[in-house]
Amino acid sequence: QVQLVESGGGLVQAGGSLRLSCAASGRTVSMYAMNWFRQAPGAEREFVARITWSGDSTYYRDSLKGRFTISRDNAKNTVYLQMNSLKPEDTAVYYCAAGIIVSKRWRYDYWGQGTQVTVSS
Repeated sequence: QVQLVESGGGLVQAGGSLRLSCAASGRTVSMYAMNWFRQAPGAEREFVARITWSGDSTYYRDSLKGRFTISRDNAKNTVYLQMNSLKPEDTAVYYCAAGIIVSKRWRYDYWGQGTQVTVSS
């Protein structure tokens, strides 16, 4: 079992920054790559970024490269998402998810409760 708890969301003006945190716990947490997803009102959930626990590989949604940065602190079992130059279209609930590759496809076994990010224009 893995437990994920997000924090750091809030209201910010366009052009501002926020840093989200995802605290992970559980005996098997190191098996998983950690991911951020987001879901805007009326839209499907979409992938934002991924980081592996064992290595330093990171992956981003193409449209977010350069503005968002994912990182992790293994000593704290915490993953971060630094979001800069925020735009109103970044408004969404942001979720942390623990993922693993099964049969060459990503499977997301655990999800956090989400944290709301609202960007005002």
